[in-house]
Amino acid sequence: MKLNYKYVRIQGLELAANTMYAKGIFSMCWQLIQNDVMDEEDAGLFKEIDGWFAENLPWPPQCKNREKVVCFFKTENTEEMMKMIRPALWLLEKYNHPYYLVYTNTPGEIVYEDKYQVVVRVSGTLQIEDIQPTWSPEDKEDAESAEDK
Repeated sequence: MKLNYKYVRIQGLELAANTMYAKGIFSMCWQLIQNDVMDEEDAGLFKEIDGWFAENLPWPPQCKNREKVVCFFKTENTEEMMKMIRPALWLLEKYNHPYYLVYTNTPGEIVYEDKYQVVVRVSGTLQIEDIQPTWSPEDKEDAESAEDK
């Protein structure tokens, strides 16, 4: 089964303070530089990558204003973008920094869109919910037999 997704985001485990949403690839790499984790040569490579994106990808006003938004690349025409971002993924791997490629068709409320990306408003606050009861039939039978004893 082939799944077709409209959007992709590269994000890490850490949450950005202003959005409480997982940081994106640019924030993660800049954090490695600012924390003196990345060596000078690798930092130079990332700065070249970041510069290319600054020249070729529009900078949404919501991002300039540091609003509570996150960006997703459009999958329909991100081949060149993904080609240029691969070395940054390599840098994250080199420094053992976990990341995820998140594919979706429903990123949230889109507040900006251009040829390459969408910007999505981060809604509300982070919600932490209890773990749902098990759905496994075996676990349910075990729980019921434990209650009978």
